[in-house]
Amino acid sequence: MALDPQAATPLYLQVRNGLARLIREGRFGTEDALPSERALAEQLGISRVTTRKAIDALAGDGLILRRQGSGNYVAPLLEQPLTRLTSFTEELLQRGFAPSSRWIKRSLGVAQPDEMVAFGLSPGARVARLERVRLADQTPMALETSALPVGVLPDPQAVHESLYQYLADRQQLPVRALQHIRASNATAYQAGLLAVAEGHALLFITRAAYAEDGRCVEITNTWCLSDYYDFVAELRR
Repeated sequence: MALDPQAATPLYLQVRNGLARLIREGRFGTEDALPSERALAEQLGISRVTTRKAIDALAGDGLILRRQGSGNYVAPLLEQPLTRLTSFTEELLQRGFAPSSRWIKRSLGVAQPDEMVAFGLSPGARVARLERVRLADQTPMALETSALPVGVLPDPQAVHESLYQYLADRQQLPVRALQHIRASNATAYQAGLLAVAEGHALLFITRAAYAEDGRCVEITNTWCLSDYYDFVAELRR
């Protein structure tokens, strides 16, 4: 990495930008340890104060995870396409991460008015509810809540890891979905589950998924840690 002490950009930002580029290019893999502050300072010919500020900036951007007494490690980064309907589990496995869930709720409850409209249900009808923290290599990535008609998911406890694998096994897999994405800030409840500060920047994704016959079979709300997500869309003329 080439540093220019005469440039308008402060040295620590040059180091931060250089390391971020190497991480994005895959020169450091997920869970790889970065060189120590001392090693980086010696390799780059800069002070440890400058190195520490660069590492602080990378941690603030969510590109690295600090582990007390162990070092600094590259954080998981999920690049999710916007043109293909896939599950969280599928995306992580394709990228070499180990997906898991910390379950908060798997239950049946009375459908809310918006769910009755979406699913075409009568008042008092019940839906399956799922709530969990999604993890990649044990790192919290997102908080997810899902609602499905009981005809699609009669026993919420039957879902262990991948909801979409369960639906595929029952021949209930959605074939298309509509997603809306907007910025959000973590509430105290969300912050506690995702191990971030209250008010931390999140991406809020609402997805309504549909079966081949046009029925809505899933409504999922996801609060993603924006540090770890890249959404990619290919545009053609």
